[in-house]
Amino acid sequence: MKFLKKNIVNTILLVLFAVLFFVPDAKAFVLKGFINIGLFSPDIKEEKTVVPDLDGIKFKNAKGEIVDLGELKGKVVFLNFWATWCPPCRAEMPSINKLYTQFKDDADVVFIFVDGDGDLPKANAFMKARNYQMPVFKAESNVPNQIFSGSLPTTVIFDKQGRISLKHEGMADYSSKKIIDFLMKLKAG
Repeated sequence: MKFLKKNIVNTILLVLFAVLFFVPDAKAFVLKGFINIGLFSPDIKEEKTVVPDLDGIKFKNAKGEIVDLGELKGKVVFLNFWATWCPPCRAEMPSINKLYTQFKDDADVVFIFVDGDGDLPKANAFMKARNYQMPVFKAESNVPNQIFSGSLPTTVIFDKQGRISLKHEGMADYSSKKIIDFLMKLKAG
């Protein structure tokens, strides 16, 4: 009888680990729990990194509209690289959506969500299925390693002068008061 109970418990644990390993939404659910309890918060430093030239770094949405980072000087830019298959990306999406909802009508703050796979129909379907309203783009030019080196998710926030004010690789809670205050400070400066 003890042998049977031990086998059942082991089987249940094995199934749970398999689900967490193979099902992105399950892994994202667990990671989102870690975000919600405050374990993942981006480190905000007052240090500004100057990118050589933002002109010509372009992103395109499903409508064919192109956004050039060089033309966004004078605005705060929230740039997020993600993918539909990425569990940490999925885990941070609710917090990013909350932040986006708060600032979406603010002309001084621009949000660009870049699908790492460049599959806009799939990325837009992902957003629609989860009731996210964030604008999805794909890279339409080379993106310098200073901005994106390939790690998903990566978030970069530019100040009004086009300097990198925050760069965070990995998931984080972007709906926190700390981030909101940071964006407001960048808007004012």
